Amino acid sequence: MPLISHSPEAGVWLLTTPRTSYALCLDETGAPGHIGWGPRLSLAEALELAVPLEAEHSSFEGRRAVGEELPADDGVHYGPPSLQVRHADGTRGFEWCFQSHDVLRPSPGAEELVLRFRDRLYALEVALHYRVREDTDVIERRTVLRNAGDTRLELLRADSAAWTLPPLPAYRIGHVTGQWSAETQLRREPLPYGETVLTSRRGITSHHANPWVMVDAGEADEEHGRVWSAALAWSGGWRVTAQRTPDGRAGFTAGAGHEGTVLPLGPGEEYESPVCAGLFTDGGFGAATRAWHAYIRAHVLPHRDELAPVLYNSWEASGFDVDEDGQKALAERAAALGVELFVVDDGWFGTRRSDRSGLGDWTPAPDRFPDGLGPLAAHVHRLGMRFGIWVEPEMVNPDSDLYRSHPDWVLHLPGRPRTEMRNQLVLDFSRQEIADWAHGWLTRLVADHGFDFLKWDMNRAVGEAGRPGEPGGGDALWTRYVTNLYGVLDRLRADHPGLRIETCSGGGGRVDLGVLARTDQAWTSDNTDAEDRLAIQHGFAQIYPACAMSAWVTDVPNQLTGRSVPLSFRFHVAMSGLLGIGGDLTRWTDGELAEAAGLVAAYKRVRHLVQRGAMYRLHGPGRRDRPSCSTPETVPMRCCFWRGGADHGTVPRTKQSVCAA
Repeated sequence: MPLISHSPEAGVWLLTTPRTSYALCLDETGAPGHIGWGPRLSLAEALELAVPLEAEHSSFEGRRAVGEELPADDGVHYGPPSLQVRHADGTRGFEWCFQSHDVLRPSPGAEELVLRFRDRLYALEVALHYRVREDTDVIERRTVLRNAGDTRLELLRADSAAWTLPPLPAYRIGHVTGQWSAETQLRREPLPYGETVLTSRRGITSHHANPWVMVDAGEADEEHGRVWSAALAWSGGWRVTAQRTPDGRAGFTAGAGHEGTVLPLGPGEEYESPVCAGLFTDGGFGAATRAWHAYIRAHVLPHRDELAPVLYNSWEASGFDVDEDGQKALAERAAALGVELFVVDDGWFGTRRSDRSGLGDWTPAPDRFPDGLGPLAAHVHRLGMRFGIWVEPEMVNPDSDLYRSHPDWVLHLPGRPRTEMRNQLVLDFSRQEIADWAHGWLTRLVADHGFDFLKWDMNRAVGEAGRPGEPGGGDALWTRYVTNLYGVLDRLRADHPGLRIETCSGGGGRVDLGVLARTDQAWTSDNTDAEDRLAIQHGFAQIYPACAMSAWVTDVPNQLTGRSVPLSFRFHVAMSGLLGIGGDLTRWTDGELAEAAGLVAAYKRVRHLVQRGAMYRLHGPGRRDRPSCSTPETVPMRCCFWRGGADHGTVPRTKQSVCAA
């Protein structure tokens, strides 16, 4: 069966994945309408499901609230719009007029359907893109808008996709909530009638929510039940709006940006939305998770075939008191444990002695590294480890040479206070000159010192985003900031193909499919308390795979919570993702060092399963109703097991606990 089939007479298209189908059509008004999303269909079956719109029963209803592929604000659509446009004369709305369609083959094993429309009166063109692949049930959707006229228009809302669900007896929504140090707390609750909005207005993905959603009928569990889910590939402000209607329907729309912003679109300009990827499964939440993990490993992450190294980070040992001799001593202890990547954290540059100064001055502190970072990098490499460094390129301290030279480079509103958070301000990455400056010093730093790894941090949210006098002002800034950030990361990858990058924003504040397409892993949370990490990692892993989840073993009592748990428990929790060590090794006893070395060796024996295999959850964190989970030492590792992935055929495809050691 082809991936994309079409009936020209009926105006029906059928997208086929290994286990599912997605069908759409042109409805009686010319708008793209939804037919079905679920188990496999033939084109003939899809045609039988393509029924005309029902007549309205009330003059108060307008167009159907759910059921369109991209509902437009057309004057009689009263549900959440996916497309809102304001033309130069003040007229709003979009009237669908179908132009053409194409089926592209962007890569081997993939096909992409493009449906092109134009407004009947105005020179606005809209193209809906659907990409399917022969190795995944994930469907990628995006929207491209082009101003084909000679006057400026404004995009009030331009979502990537709207997704329609079948009528169900009940609906349950799954998503994550949280805050700094308590990210990705999984919630599953009945979907209320009306509209439920998940969003970030902070300029980053945020600690407080994440741009993915799952919906089921309230009956799904780990092994059974139909689940519909979608995830947005965007690292700035975003919004997902789920709707449940009184007549028993539901759907959701997702896209970049938050309410109240207006994106200008000049003559000849295009806006391309980020990808919103969707997935259906009838195998419950476990099958959904495994399908997302396989898709992200195969089609999102850059170093998709690499096993990540065991990492050591010096932050907890050194804080801001970083110098060459101290880091060399830590590196020697880390190498003796079997660590493969040594990372120097904050404090290595400029006048950085606390979080009050130095950000923006990205040269090694001469009093701490008199010959630069070269000798330390060479020492780490001689020990058989890779070498990495912490950076925060988007930020500046007012007490820095950079700020004194370029006070206009930060986000600010003229005449209003410049609000400092964590004693820092945000550089305006939407300006190309600032993005170019960041790329310049970053690529030189990596090249000059042979760095293998960057921990890219961002320790505050965006605020006071404005640029008076420029069309669109601060509204255009929200989008350009993210696209320029992506541009810097893309250029760094092109300059240094072997470089690994970790996305961090005070922990898990910037984790999404957009940034993971340009980085290798995510710092999951600044909270390294092993017991708290069970819930954080459980929510993270609903969508994102273990090979993207950084997890550290740190000292006790934990610096954040004050809790003390055994070293083996801390290791077992961290071994469920990308194992890292962040404790002060100069204070570990000989017994602790020997135990740690043994656990690092055990992780290396099973990391191909953890990082590349398929994860099966036995139950969530917090439950103690199984004998095998009766003690803290066994809970994390026995809540899940991994099967060898298809890309590691030598691994027996049987249950294997990562507690194998």
